[in-house]
Amino acid sequence: MKKHHYKTTVNWTGNKGNGTLSPNFNRDHTISCQGKYAEISGSSDPAFSGDPTRYNPEDLFLSSISACHMLCYLHLCSVNNIEVITYTDHATGIMEETTKGSGKFLEVMLHPMVKISNPDMVDKANDLHHAAHEMCFIANSCNFKIEHSPNTTTT
Repeated sequence: MKKHHYKTTVNWTGNKGNGTLSPNFNRDHTISCQGKYAEISGSSDPAFSGDPTRYNPEDLFLSSISACHMLCYLHLCSVNNIEVITYTDHATGIMEETTKGSGKFLEVMLHPMVKISNPDMVDKANDLHHAAHEMCFIANSCNFKIEHSPNTTTT
């Protein structure tokens, strides 16, 4: 089997002189990958004392699921001669926090809004979301329910 390797750098930038001596320490960090255009400014979720203006791991996890599904879906549309004009997903996820302070995602719902050029291909375009889900690397790595509710329109 072919294996792919990935590297990322997460750098905590929140030490403002007191490190982590206070439970209210700053959670700011950057995420980068060598050769990539821009850094991502991260923090923890505001529920965990994070900066609400920065991306948190839960945001990025949900975005990864949505983006992977989209890329698989667009590939399948391409090989099935379905011209996609626009694609937007407003994904939602539910994470449950335990009494011990840990947590896990329980479910994710993708809401892809897709516009295609051929009205005769709407049913096929909707069906391809199932195949995209089966193909998605990120979805295949998750142990919770990921569903999708597509809305496909034509020009």
